[in-house]
Amino acid sequence: MFERHCQVLIVGGGVGGVAAALSATDLGCSVILTEETDWIGGQLTSQAVPPDEHPWIEEFGCTSRYRDFRNRVRDWYRKFGSLRPEIAADPHFNPGTGWVSKLCHEPKVAVAVLLDMLGPALASGRLTIRYRTKPKAAEVHGDHVRGVLFLDLESGLEEWISCDYVLDATELGDLLLLTGTEYVVGAESKAETGEPNALDGRAHPQNVQGLTWVFAMGFDEGSSHLIEKPPTYDFWKAYKPEFWPGPLLGFDVLHAHTGEPRNLPLFSEDWYALFPYRQIVNPINLTQPRLPVTMVNWPQNDFFLQTILDVESYEPHPMPGASGPISAARLTQSRELSLSLLYWLQTEAPRQDGGIGYPGCFLSPETTGTTDGFAKYPYIRESRRIKAAYTIVEQDVAAYTNPGVDRAPSFSDSIGIGAYRIDLHPSTSGANMIDTSTVPFEIPLGSLIPQRMANLLPACKNVGVTHITNGCYRLHPVEWNIGEVAGILAARCTQSCRPVQALLRAVTEIQDEVEDQGIAIAWPANIMLSAL
Repeated sequence: MFERHCQVLIVGGGVGGVAAALSATDLGCSVILTEETDWIGGQLTSQAVPPDEHPWIEEFGCTSRYRDFRNRVRDWYRKFGSLRPEIAADPHFNPGTGWVSKLCHEPKVAVAVLLDMLGPALASGRLTIRYRTKPKAAEVHGDHVRGVLFLDLESGLEEWISCDYVLDATELGDLLLLTGTEYVVGAESKAETGEPNALDGRAHPQNVQGLTWVFAMGFDEGSSHLIEKPPTYDFWKAYKPEFWPGPLLGFDVLHAHTGEPRNLPLFSEDWYALFPYRQIVNPINLTQPRLPVTMVNWPQNDFFLQTILDVESYEPHPMPGASGPISAARLTQSRELSLSLLYWLQTEAPRQDGGIGYPGCFLSPETTGTTDGFAKYPYIRESRRIKAAYTIVEQDVAAYTNPGVDRAPSFSDSIGIGAYRIDLHPSTSGANMIDTSTVPFEIPLGSLIPQRMANLLPACKNVGVTHITNGCYRLHPVEWNIGEVAGILAARCTQSCRPVQALLRAVTEIQDEVEDQGIAIAWPANIMLSAL
């Protein structure tokens, strides 16, 4: 078994993990970053989710490093993307023109940009990246994590990595489980949090937001790319959630903000259609011929039948052909749902011209870096969350609990900012979506500090939030901010060899350091914001 040591071990190479590696190595720490797939970047890359951002993102409201990332993405397209000159000249051009984001880009571009940003740390030896590596066990002495045992998913070999401080940047909060760190999973009760949208009665650990296995879909009108009928297609074609206006495989959806039934077609003469929703390649922007490509992360392929968190090793399954470990079987079911959606689009979807089916829809493997056009990893919206020194609740951020203001109440220990609606997709308990307005908010230091563990920090959506507030703290710029600050905090702790709880007694110093690193801790005072 191989053995290594580093000052800061970052488990998980998603958005937060990469941001933490950037800040920790910039501050001189030796860092090992591990990642289950062969792409760093998480939501931006291996999960194939174009960045969900707030409306002010082009001017303010993100960290300097995240701003640098966004600028580099556009620079990549200017250099390698065959853009038309008038598009390249626009400082705020949207590569794919998708309407979900001002920066809908291809996953491979984000991979290239992130590796370029990490280049100096890799070249200097301060950073080592371990791809296709999954945590298997951890050694904990009292309140300290001594190290983590990893499995190389390709060779089957094990590697032991000891560390001074460890950051959990995994998509599911895996290290919280392995280290015995106190955490919460699922939905809290109203009695626990006082949140207006929390559950009446008892907490529900199995009530977790649905996940989505995203796939890249191109379109070539006049051609046929018909796939074989998926084994579970008949199940999914007949499936209708109680709260949904029609079958899940259909164009009738609920408007996220109003809850009213709406028809959301694949194509339309205006912007309100599914294909342009997360479109990442639009030929009208290009000088070289390419077919359009979109990322299919829609209500129709949200998988919310069951959770993959903290389930037993085996149990019967309601889906045809499902057996074996629960989490793996349920992930297979989520892929089957996505594949069934593609087959439905190709064969049975009603067309705007009165016809049936879009056989020109096809999987685009070159977009996702896989053999089948599916993302390398499922899009995980909700993970295990630490029991923190402070847990952010709905009352802290919701517009209806903070009337008459243009921003949320300030935290005295703020170490960052964010803005997004409370956006909860349908949950595995059968609960409908919750999508409600917030005011631009802050990220308190206390939400990153575990109640007990002395050398562990969360670095993504596993901070001290609830099932409800996870819905607005899980998006790309906020996760980046959390991870970047976690890297700064870990670097500070390596200098003083203090437990992470001691950071709560040095708030002013930490805020000064965070701001020096280009991270705003409050929204601009002279700017009139608005509820989202």
